[in-house]
Amino acid sequence: MEVILLERIAKLGQMGETVKVRDGFARNYLLPLGKALRANASNKARFEAERSTLEARNLERKSEAQKVAESLDGKSFIIVRSAGETGQLYGSVAARDIVETLAAEGFNINRNQVDLNQPIKAIGLHTVTLHLHGEVDVAIEINVARSAEEAERQAKGESLTSADAIYGVDEDALKPEDFFNPEAEIESEEE
Repeated sequence: MEVILLERIAKLGQMGETVKVRDGFARNYLLPLGKALRANASNKARFEAERSTLEARNLERKSEAQKVAESLDGKSFIIVRSAGETGQLYGSVAARDIVETLAAEGFNINRNQVDLNQPIKAIGLHTVTLHLHGEVDVAIEINVARSAEEAERQAKGESLTSADAIYGVDEDALKPEDFFNPEAEIESEEE
């Protein structure tokens, strides 16, 4: 199906271009969301008549997205989750959790704007890209930790998956003699 794009769509085209897309993509995504019109003579005439208003609306959305991107750029957000000793989360951090964290900080982001291919399943610092507009992307840092104190330590660059970080034990200082007595006699089974 051929459609006329009403806004820039990544990997598809610019506003005003007539592109050929699969029928399902057009029917289920582009047309219902108002991102495109069917490419016929009446819609082409309608698009040309409304082109200036569409371009103005697109520029307005882009400028709003750039303002949000400037305020988000380089920011780090902390998400506290329970995790095992090795750093594996007992659940995961999905796009929904990131949106909730951003909303708590006062940013209005939709879940479909979060570019997260798979959920985060380990503690640590994770970079997540937000697609605020077809032409505006911003990267934020998500700090997943067991507690706020651990998040601060992670932000400083400390690894929290070692025994030292978890228990305060220096793994290099541990010696086998600390755990058993090498001079102890081995009991024989014959006695």
